[in-house]
Amino acid sequence: MAKPRNLFRVCSLLMAFLFAYSASVQLNDPDWYFWFPLYTLSCVINLINCRRRISKSRRIKQMIGTALSLGLFLLVKVVVEDVITEKVGVLSLDLTHRVVREKIGSGLVIASMVLQLQSSSETIDFGMVAIVVFGYGLPFWFFTIEKGEIKI
Repeated sequence: MAKPRNLFRVCSLLMAFLFAYSASVQLNDPDWYFWFPLYTLSCVINLINCRRRISKSRRIKQMIGTALSLGLFLLVKVVVEDVITEKVGVLSLDLTHRVVREKIGSGLVIASMVLQLQSSSETIDFGMVAIVVFGYGLPFWFFTIEKGEIKI
């Protein structure tokens, strides 16, 4: 049973890198004060939990709850913005649009935090693999195979 535990730790580390990168590119956005704390907190939680299975600490669980709440708030904000402007579509994966990138980012944070909360189960490890594959695979596919370009 050591392999799934190591798999979870590796996936947590990879998600921490993804969230650290996401936080770093938020500093020039007009609404950075929402997204920078979300990605930074998610990065820290994933870094903490890649060292050990899951902390039973109340403080860590509060951090996860905060990141989960902020992620849900921002997902609703972006979905409402998308519905009102009718630019892209709620289920679109077209990364050229800011609202799609923000929906995917907040969705990855939500998925990661839910899996971090439930990480005592061995079956959760494959959920972490799925979000790592999606989080790294979609941009790779879009920007290298589809040759998409970001619209500002």
